[in-house]
Amino acid sequence: MDTLDEIYVGGVWTRGAGALIESVNPATSEVFATLHGATIDDVDLAVTAGLAAIEESGWARRLPHERAAVLHRIGSAIEANADRIAILQTQDTGKTLKETRGLAMSAAATFRFTASALETMEDALTPPRGDYLSISTYEHIGVVAAITPWNSPIASDAQKVAPALAAGNAVVIKPPVWAPWVSLLLARICDEAGLPSGLLSVLPGPGRTVGDALARHRDVGKVSFTGGTSTGRQLGRIAAEKIMPITLELGGKSPTIVFSDADLDQAVAGVLYGIFSSSGQSCIAGSRIFIQRAIYDTVLARLVEGAKALRVGPGTEAGTQVAPLVAHAHRDSVEKMVEDARAAGAQILCGGARPVEAELQQGAYYLPTVIAGVTNSDLICQEEIFGPVAVVLPFDDEADLLAQANDSVFGLACGIWTADYRRAWRIARAVAAGTVWINTYKQFSIATPFSGIKESGLGTEKGRDGIRSYMRQKSIYVDLSGAPLPWAGA
Repeated sequence: MDTLDEIYVGGVWTRGAGALIESVNPATSEVFATLHGATIDDVDLAVTAGLAAIEESGWARRLPHERAAVLHRIGSAIEANADRIAILQTQDTGKTLKETRGLAMSAAATFRFTASALETMEDALTPPRGDYLSISTYEHIGVVAAITPWNSPIASDAQKVAPALAAGNAVVIKPPVWAPWVSLLLARICDEAGLPSGLLSVLPGPGRTVGDALARHRDVGKVSFTGGTSTGRQLGRIAAEKIMPITLELGGKSPTIVFSDADLDQAVAGVLYGIFSSSGQSCIAGSRIFIQRAIYDTVLARLVEGAKALRVGPGTEAGTQVAPLVAHAHRDSVEKMVEDARAAGAQILCGGARPVEAELQQGAYYLPTVIAGVTNSDLICQEEIFGPVAVVLPFDDEADLLAQANDSVFGLACGIWTADYRRAWRIARAVAAGTVWINTYKQFSIATPFSGIKESGLGTEKGRDGIRSYMRQKSIYVDLSGAPLPWAGA
């Protein structure tokens, strides 16, 4: 375990004076690290230091390629520390080492792409309607608050920190209480890579105090949040009161659709991956599975068989496919939702329980679960579970499918499995989702924008637009005529 028992405030490592944070390895129930988190006073120190660092380092005034050079070094440093990051994150979240190393490499790629995009971004010379030049340009916001989730810390941090820094801002990360350690390690990596001191702070602590104070701080110019919809609403209210931009990446109840002409081997494997990878702890998890009625029984049987065959175990074991959930309290929440569905008449076709193996009894494990015998209006089909639980529903035709798939408060992602590309295109355009995969699932590119609709979020992350979202747009007019304005009566 890295020695990361201090918080990072305005470029200074210091002992926190806030609430005690204990990190429990969800595979073993062992407390492997503790620290005292940040306080509201630390929020003010971090924001003040961030504003000062922007001015003293000249960060926002540096040419794009100069800021990009620092981001490139951070990306390379993350890659060099990928194994270290993976081990720490597996301890903290229970995820498999394969996944956590992949998240580290994704974070490195995010910094590199952002650096490259920054060097090539252009202002716009807009069409004039008179004898002048009109230019649309972009400037930094100031201090940005990045409130990050526990399910993929290093990747989520990078998706906020890299573009915010690229835009010329300072960043204060409020990492999740359940998984703060990788964010602290990222701060150390950024420091060693030459990021000017004070531009980055990491303040672990409860969202209701530290996160709230950060969002409300008068000198925080934007909040970028990934997490639950209820917290997103509260942050949205604060942003509205401050008239402050905000990016919200919230929950999902994403449909995965299997048409009767799909390659069933490909579809079944993809559907299982879409819901059970990351132990279902993903906002984009394909948790509502719609199967065309003609193949419903066949595909459902194969999904149940496949779910039962998945290897459940510690994230440190190479063969593990479904690792423990992030915490026992979260496992208990998932378990309760399944039990409530069972009591309401749902059919639990597999899973629906903790594993019985003696070596797994101390961990926060829950078996891959497939539920049928429900309707799309049932609570289990409408609420985000955030665990390895799939609900399976039949559909008759495209109209029936879209009526069910779009009957949700969420609109984050969707998967479509079909051999008919015309149909795939129709459904992709008609379904209410920010991201649609056709004959694949959970494929991502940092170069492609990511967003949600309805209660799944607001604003854009990733891509070149992701950098612009951390900037203010300004229009500049330059007179070319040299003549006085034609003022009435002059």
